[in-house]
Amino acid sequence: MSARVVRRSLAAGLPLALLGTVGVAGTATGAQDRNHHRPEATARVTASAVLGDVPLAGFSNGLLPGSVGDDRGVMLGGIGSDIYPAGREGEFWTVTDRGPNGQIKVDGTKRRTFPVPGFDPAIVKVRVSGKRVEVLRSLPLTTRSGAPVTGLANRADRDEAPYSYDAKTRLPYNPNGLDTEGIVRGADGSFWLADEYGPSLVHVSGSGRVLARYVPEGLDLEGADYPVVEALPGVLLHRKINRGFEGLALLPNGDLVLAVQSPLSLPDADAGEASRNVRLLRFSTRKRAVTAEYAYRFDAVGVVDPGEDDTSELKVSSVVAIGGNDLLVEERTDRAARLHRVTLPRGAGILGSRWDEPSASPSYEELADPAASGVPVLRKSLVVDLGKVAGVPGKIEGVAVTGRDTLALINDNDFGMTDGAGAFDADGRLVDSGIETSVTLLKLPRPLTR
Repeated sequence: MSARVVRRSLAAGLPLALLGTVGVAGTATGAQDRNHHRPEATARVTASAVLGDVPLAGFSNGLLPGSVGDDRGVMLGGIGSDIYPAGREGEFWTVTDRGPNGQIKVDGTKRRTFPVPGFDPAIVKVRVSGKRVEVLRSLPLTTRSGAPVTGLANRADRDEAPYSYDAKTRLPYNPNGLDTEGIVRGADGSFWLADEYGPSLVHVSGSGRVLARYVPEGLDLEGADYPVVEALPGVLLHRKINRGFEGLALLPNGDLVLAVQSPLSLPDADAGEASRNVRLLRFSTRKRAVTAEYAYRFDAVGVVDPGEDDTSELKVSSVVAIGGNDLLVEERTDRAARLHRVTLPRGAGILGSRWDEPSASPSYEELADPAASGVPVLRKSLVVDLGKVAGVPGKIEGVAVTGRDTLALINDNDFGMTDGAGAFDADGRLVDSGIETSVTLLKLPRPLTR
């Protein structure tokens, strides 16, 4: 095996900025971009730990023997899709996404590549020990019959076609495939995962077997080797490709909150790209049903990420319960992120309203001021601008509450992958990006709980 061209280093995960600050904004309604900031206090990074090099073939074959023949020099990464406390101090549950993937343009069209198609998404328990992130336990996600779900896309009419590492060979779709993102663990030891493909909510046993996959009404997913239940609003069928569910929170009463990563493509892709209006859903684990849908509005992209002018770069990557019906919601681009506090109101919100009708004109996504149109937009207040905290890496996708005034953050390093034909050398070995998977511990200047 040839050596990787770039070695990973702590310096690769460059901080987003050089100042550590926390601001609390006044409650916002309507456009929500006219936040009045109080004097800022300091937030600071107290520790940072890095995942060492673990060959992906060794990791995968240790869970499912023979699943990966050639990892093309890729190391274990991508576990930063989310992070959830595992009980003991410094220990966390994390989850990988669908595996190493990138894009290569062929004849002017981008193709989605899967250089290690045998990779199976996994739940990974880690411990932060000094400056290292240690893998304690891993659970492969498997179907009812024990087969790997894989990270391959489900079907041609809704997902990008999968290709080999060089974008030359078409790979098969897999209705079992999951692009897992959010993770929480229930009191019974089972896991709940958020998936981008469906989008779907996935219930997983304590050993990693898929118990049920909850999908939008009308998805009609055939051929999966586990129960598929159409229990989510059909409007979610209009999710942007590769932008389904990403954030997932477990409320104290056992309900779940799911965040759609980006605005839906309603009435079309252009409207979704320009929109700042996203949706959160509340799911009752007791009723196995959605009980509320909430309207959430991004701040302007230049507020979240100064210098960025592309609204479509905005995403919700994490939602975290902080007591009662209060949540932290992460708004981010790949370079910057801000955490807001919201309180979920009583009632069903926009669930079952005209805004759930794909034919609504204008659509919820098209509204420049949803509140002025009668939409009950969640009120939010800024807790911390991670882009102003020295030592926080880019692309933070997971946030966990570890104490009254402390957080753990994890970044997605994309398995060291980059886009383009240069992602692999002439021998088909990964040209590593040098970006590490890191867990960053953050202390806030004031408690999160009220």
